[in-house]
Amino acid sequence: MDLELLETTLRDAGEPAYRARQVWEWTARGAAGYDVMTNLPRGLRERLALEVPFSTLTVQSEARSRDGTVKTLFHAGDGRAVEAVLMRYRDGRRSVCLSSQSGCPLTCTFCATGTMRFGRNLTTSEVLDQALHFRRLEAIDHVVFMGMGEPMMNLDAVLAACRRLPATGVTHRRTAISTVGWIPGIERLTGAGMPLRLALSLHAADDALRTQLMPVNERYPLADVLAACRAYFEVTRRTVFIEYVMLAGVNDRHEQALALVDVLDPRAFKVNLIPYNPTGAFDGSGRGAIDAFRAVLEEHGLRATVRLTRGADIAAACGQLAAAQPPPVPVPPEAAPVKRERSASTLAT
Repeated sequence: MDLELLETTLRDAGEPAYRARQVWEWTARGAAGYDVMTNLPRGLRERLALEVPFSTLTVQSEARSRDGTVKTLFHAGDGRAVEAVLMRYRDGRRSVCLSSQSGCPLTCTFCATGTMRFGRNLTTSEVLDQALHFRRLEAIDHVVFMGMGEPMMNLDAVLAACRRLPATGVTHRRTAISTVGWIPGIERLTGAGMPLRLALSLHAADDALRTQLMPVNERYPLADVLAACRAYFEVTRRTVFIEYVMLAGVNDRHEQALALVDVLDPRAFKVNLIPYNPTGAFDGSGRGAIDAFRAVLEEHGLRATVRLTRGADIAAACGQLAAAQPPPVPVPPEAAPVKRERSASTLAT
């Protein structure tokens, strides 16, 4: 829900400050609506139901994978499209992949989200409402900011959401923020004071190839990005996870594995090899090539794992989120404007 609107409404109603905390506690535990919040007066519950929508997002569609993954397409109040994913694992983990922007401005060539028209940064409440939607379905215990958008370009909203996630059952240590290497955000995360995990979307160990795959590398070259990540490790003592999508004939050769070994300090980094989920731009490496690449890394002391793909059959896997962008929903002249939280980061290109 719009937490600022909630506080304003409660204040205008003359309610004590603790009412906002009561509403949030119910919501974070998976309450389906105001009517179940039995420690609030009935009249107040009815007023909130009229004046504060229970979510800033509206569910447009939902897809369910054979492996149990659920992908939900939301529309924000202005019609912007947002997708989020619930991943279920056999060991009982329930991980939610959240979006920080509607679309993405950074156009990485292997990522379907980059083909969308960039919309805007999401508010804190819009980020949280993705997680709360799935929390109403079942308990969740992990969050990854690996959905639509570059989280470091909207870091104030992302960090504000992270501060509230423990109430939903997701600790800071089980929350990961992925970045293409947006250095100002990495530096801010280093000093944020929360033990959040950092993941770097790398995909090549040399500037020329990385720039072809990820144009942002021209702005923030590889050496500078890795230096920022090492500084994060030195301050937080938390391993940085390297995301490396395996593209057949592009970045999966033996010498490219050796190049990765050369640029990554095994004390600070761990590599997560990602089987390519088709978006039409490349062919994915075969399992044999992935295993051989991993073996080279491990032979040289660099820890490596292969990501378990979830939801590929519903286009919910890594790099596949690309909701169609609807036109903005017109606001009737008589409708009162909705107060939105300020998103601190805007596109600065």
